[in-house]
Amino acid sequence: MEEPSHLLPYARRSDFHVGRATELTGKRYYLYRCLEILPGLASWSTLIGVILMSIYFPFIAAYFIIAFALFWVLKTGFLSYHLRYNWKRLQHHIKLDWEALVAEMPYQHIHQVIILPFYTEPESVIEATLQSLANTKYDKSKLIVVLASEERAGEYAQKICADMVSKYGNVFGTLLTTVHPMNVPGEMAGKGSNAAFAAEEVRTKVLDLKGIKYEETLVSIFDIDTVLYPDYFNCLIWHFIKAENPLKSSFQPVPIFNNNMWEAPALARVVAMSSTFWEMVQQERPERMATFSSHSVSFKALYEVGYWQKNMVSEDSRIYWNLMLANEGKYDVIPLSYPVSMDANAAPTLWRTIVQIYKQHRRWTYGVENFCYILYHFMNQPKIPRRTRIKIALQQAEGYWSLVTNPIMLFILGWAPIFLGSPEFHETVLSYNLPIVVRDLLILAMFGLVISSIISLSLIPPRPSDKSRLRYIVMALQWFLVPATMIVFSAIPGLDSQTRLMFGRYMGFWVTPKVKL
Repeated sequence: MEEPSHLLPYARRSDFHVGRATELTGKRYYLYRCLEILPGLASWSTLIGVILMSIYFPFIAAYFIIAFALFWVLKTGFLSYHLRYNWKRLQHHIKLDWEALVAEMPYQHIHQVIILPFYTEPESVIEATLQSLANTKYDKSKLIVVLASEERAGEYAQKICADMVSKYGNVFGTLLTTVHPMNVPGEMAGKGSNAAFAAEEVRTKVLDLKGIKYEETLVSIFDIDTVLYPDYFNCLIWHFIKAENPLKSSFQPVPIFNNNMWEAPALARVVAMSSTFWEMVQQERPERMATFSSHSVSFKALYEVGYWQKNMVSEDSRIYWNLMLANEGKYDVIPLSYPVSMDANAAPTLWRTIVQIYKQHRRWTYGVENFCYILYHFMNQPKIPRRTRIKIALQQAEGYWSLVTNPIMLFILGWAPIFLGSPEFHETVLSYNLPIVVRDLLILAMFGLVISSIISLSLIPPRPSDKSRLRYIVMALQWFLVPATMIVFSAIPGLDSQTRLMFGRYMGFWVTPKVKL
């Protein structure tokens, strides 16, 4: 079937929006299937290789582990440096008067579309998001807010839409409600298909009817629990106008998972803030960035690639790769170094919290499906310089490989030569010193947690009156949980995702429950 003519030439390919190998046929199927196997094969080969090396070549394994621990210390220092630098930039941007900065800029003609996909989240969560939009320092008549519900949510979602329209219908220039139909052939039930449907509804029912130009419209997609800081749109507009090529750029804020930080258990706080810190580090390395969760982009750019993909889990980062490929590599992600607040993943009980965090991070790490997509299309998009394609491929490969293998090698397999090595190895000085050296190097790396602790305390909301000041001490000490959380909520779900992809056991979109504690 021929793609619509409004799409960019490369976006008209029948395989441009491929989500998995089973959507292809012939040689293209086998190529894509091999690419799906590759990440899991590399990770499992590394982990099994360390074990076998510890059994049969314990001396080599011991030196490798020491070298790797030293590398980890250097990497931790490198990441801590970027984290601290972005933290200072973030604090500076929060304090700036963005409304005054854009006052003399020609931006009054630009409209803001805000898409809020939701399923069965509590009404209080949705209202908090809309209230934060109402509190922004921006001309509300230029805000086009879309409550994007799901038909499969039934009357519950429609009642919420009706309630929100009655409360906020006159606050914004437009408050549009959409109902994404269920069981559409070729679609996966999830955020991507809902957002794509909502974007097309906005185009036909608002932009075209009011004569609003696509290139004069910015689209922001937010998780339904996103609470905006007052100057978000002013900060976005400033970066949009200052961008070298604003219509070929996406704009990425820093997601801070702190809405419920005082109510969430320590485990949820550490995992949530670790995710925030990773995004802050990425803001200092924009050449490695892809869009994540909440982000903003021009409507024209979205329209030219057919919106977000409807047939996959990690649509938030896939849209960047769609845009980059369709624009022949001439597409950027611009870091805003400005926050949006979201909920830490927490449930009423500790066990449910553990299960929810695991499922959420398994969904996030299933973003490895983008690695297959990138490699597949890099073989078919010669207009992107070869050097650029190789660089991006290696960066992505290292990222997905290290996510899974590094924590396990450091905190579990680092001791393998001691337990699995030969009797001859156990009689050597190296065998005696290996655990001491690895321990000391990991302790040195743990000093990075001091920086994390200090920064995390500066990003939490004000202390509620019913919470003791002693909670600050707990929040500082909770960072000693990091080694465990790296394995349980990073490496293992990542390995789970890669293994599922390797064996063709494709995942669907899991909606993170939003619960007020």
